[in-house]
Amino acid sequence: MKILIAADGSAYTKRMLAFIAAHDEWLGPRHSYTVLHCVPAFPHRAAAFVDKSQVQSFYRDDAETVFRPIRVFFKRQRMAATFIHRIGPAGSTIAKLAEQQRFDLIILGSHGHGAVAGVVMGSVATKVVSLCDTPVLLVR
Repeated sequence: MKILIAADGSAYTKRMLAFIAAHDEWLGPRHSYTVLHCVPAFPHRAAAFVDKSQVQSFYRDDAETVFRPIRVFFKRQRMAATFIHRIGPAGSTIAKLAEQQRFDLIILGSHGHGAVAGVVMGSVATKVVSLCDTPVLLVR
């Protein structure tokens, strides 16, 4: 199974990884894993005053901060994963990548605010579920 793991580095990402580790059906060489972190775009007005290489460095550093403990997780599990970051809004970016690369499953941690809060706050999980046909496993 081709699995996309969406990670933001929060406690919800850690909970999601613990869930994966506790369920053998999500582990092992029969699956391929891609870990995605969406980096919020640097405001264009601010970017005009900063060197382009500094902005790119910011994006890479932000992603690596999220990826570092997840790399350790995959190493401990003796599993390989591909790590990529994209710049833009998380919900639509996750959904777009899942559709483009034809993932079989998206796994992501959810804050679990509920339906009303999701509408008001624009939950990433809600956005992903509404924008793509790929099955989504939400871990709360």
